[in-house]
Amino acid sequence: MIRSILFSVLLLTSIPLVSLAQTEESMLLVSDALTLDGTLTMPANTTGPVPVVLLIAGSGPTDRDGNSPVPVGTLGPIKAASFRMLSDSLVKQGIAVLRYDKRFSGKSVDATAKEIDLRFETYIADAAGYIKELKADPRFSRVVVVGHSEGSLIGMIAARQAEADTFVSLAGPGEDIANTLRAQLGPQLAETDRQAVFASLDTLRSGNTLGTLPTKIPSVQQLFRPSVQPYMISWMRYDPTDQIELLNVPVLIIQGKRDLQVTVTDAEKLKAERPKDKMLLFENMTHVLKDVASDDQLANLQTYVNPDLPLTPGLATAIAQFVKQ
Repeated sequence: MIRSILFSVLLLTSIPLVSLAQTEESMLLVSDALTLDGTLTMPANTTGPVPVVLLIAGSGPTDRDGNSPVPVGTLGPIKAASFRMLSDSLVKQGIAVLRYDKRFSGKSVDATAKEIDLRFETYIADAAGYIKELKADPRFSRVVVVGHSEGSLIGMIAARQAEADTFVSLAGPGEDIANTLRAQLGPQLAETDRQAVFASLDTLRSGNTLGTLPTKIPSVQQLFRPSVQPYMISWMRYDPTDQIELLNVPVLIIQGKRDLQVTVTDAEKLKAERPKDKMLLFENMTHVLKDVASDDQLANLQTYVNPDLPLTPGLATAIAQFVKQ
């Protein structure tokens, strides 16, 4: 199975789950002629300003709950509901949370939008717009950005541009996307296909689109489809280690040791640029922020499709403590 952190653009409608210990309200943002749809969850019985977390999802059509229609092999679509669970846990600890449907997911859909027009900077502008809205809201004492996977890079840039107060990298890559794809795809491909894919990545990194797709493997062809190539070119311009170094606010780096998509080495590369900041490693945490007891790949992938599995123990508390410090 070919795995990648870049997924197809599809649609999925989120289903909110409301706790009696919190209140929810819709929070819309007009960004680049598209109205993004988000959910702001407030702790119950607040008596003054509280900190607020903006959750930024990873790659592909990921909705506010952390779900996606992208299939995980033969197991079905991603439905771990990790963001919804993280939100509920943080709200119970007195922290407000805003999570939103990314473009092309949930309710953040524009029938006239075309994938070929999408750029990495578009996602940055979306996140920065929400940060500015939260900073202007007197209900909040500080704005903390938590970016997951691709959302880590988006979040660290948006946090700097919109002047958020702190930043959390959650399973964030430590390499640019070209090198990340090399590491992800290389071991899964035969030599001929591997060299063709690497050459295609070099072409895109140089700022040029591809004349032909690198292999006949359907999943790789989908990854390099013509309509997504301009987005990939724009994404490759950003190196996470460069961007995290530019932040002048406290940073927390979190990584799971059983993550199949992002590694501890990635976290260590980010940490090297933030020697005074903290890094937390969770022994059994997968990429979707849930635990798996072994290195078995199938068991790991099953955490992507099981909304009944709880979050990794201690994850939400660690983020809450950082937010409140």
